[in-house]
Amino acid sequence: MVSMCGCLRCQRRTGSAFALVSRWRLAGVISIEGEYKLFERPSDAGNVVQLKFCPECGTTVVTSLAIMPDTLGIPVGCFADPTFSAPNVAVWCETLPAWVRPPEGIPTKTRQG
Repeated sequence: MVSMCGCLRCQRRTGSAFALVSRWRLAGVISIEGEYKLFERPSDAGNVVQLKFCPECGTTVVTSLAIMPDTLGIPVGCFADPTFSAPNVAVWCETLPAWVRPPEGIPTKTRQG
């Protein structure tokens, strides 16, 4: 799954109009290696979000959501692959800038659901 999030906290974290995160089942993750710093915060919906970032460059390299305990998020930009899959869901669409449109045909969700 690749999600596009337009919440204001993701906009601030990425310095962009939205965040793109790929989601992977923990059972399929072989290992996570290297040093990281951990930052936890509540999501705009009140759930816990964990962000692990590189202590050298500050790049977010892993995200975890309390509401999705069996998945691990890796920001799409970490793959540095221009052929990476497009998002297949967009959330927090009501706070996307007016000029940003999720790809046609994917499910979109607002704060209310």
